[in-house]
Amino acid sequence: MKRFLSIICLLAIAGCSHNSNRRIVVASKNFTEQIILGELLAQAIEAKTDLQVDRRLYLGGTFVCHQALISGQIDAYVEYTGTALTSVLKEKPKSDPKAVYNRVQQAYNQQYQLEWTPPLGFNNTFAMIVRSEDAKALNIQTLSQAAKFTPKWRAAFGFEFSERPDGFPGLAKTYGIKLAQPPLVMDLGLMYQSIKQKQVDLVAGNSTDGLIDSLNLVVLEDDKNYFPPYEAAPVVRQEALAQHPELRQALQQLGGLISEKEMRRLNYLVDGERRDVKQVVREFLRSQGLSKNSNK
Repeated sequence: MKRFLSIICLLAIAGCSHNSNRRIVVASKNFTEQIILGELLAQAIEAKTDLQVDRRLYLGGTFVCHQALISGQIDAYVEYTGTALTSVLKEKPKSDPKAVYNRVQQAYNQQYQLEWTPPLGFNNTFAMIVRSEDAKALNIQTLSQAAKFTPKWRAAFGFEFSERPDGFPGLAKTYGIKLAQPPLVMDLGLMYQSIKQKQVDLVAGNSTDGLIDSLNLVVLEDDKNYFPPYEAAPVVRQEALAQHPELRQALQQLGGLISEKEMRRLNYLVDGERRDVKQVVREFLRSQGLSKNSNK
């Protein structure tokens, strides 16, 4: 009887080990678009492979996700090329999207043993946003034009934008922007409510945010091309790709799949219509013929 129980225990341990080896951990940063993209990676992997996916969505900001990736706590998440170049690699911004992608791909491979798979198809740049009524009243469309009025404005930014090298300090220097008071620091959802309720006059959002159109807001043109390209692309540990070759194909199929307009629509479905993220992603993948059911 003891021998029989020992065999059962060994089989159970072996089974757990096997299941652990067939597991991929997908993470995301802590805002709506990233939750959608993290779920997109997870469902695409589940549809294309037999791997089990653990989700670590809403993990944190850039640095938290990057550290979790290089330490092996997670296996993949979606990053933005300009963010990787300036905030992770600490290099100066470049304007050519292909050059930026090639640079981060090379550096991540050499320094961190990470691989960038093909970009998803959209560029999510920082967006300096004002109310459309203010833009019309002041006759402003660009950041250069807005800089004349900002000394009377209040602003709200996310923590990363307030601190990072491609964020507000450099933007203020480039355009000569001065504010009535130091900018408030708050998360994205609160920023949009604050500008809608006229508590602030300028916020730093993202060009694919779904609430821009629905709240009748305007993105000011970055007429001096301060911001680098921010192409969204999955970043994955090379060790995970070596262990699971099918993972690469599952991620590569997402290349070029999402336009900026489509990403803004998906964000609005979640932020504006309060739709469930999993259902929104499931419907999108089904429309592209990439859902689990469509693969059967």
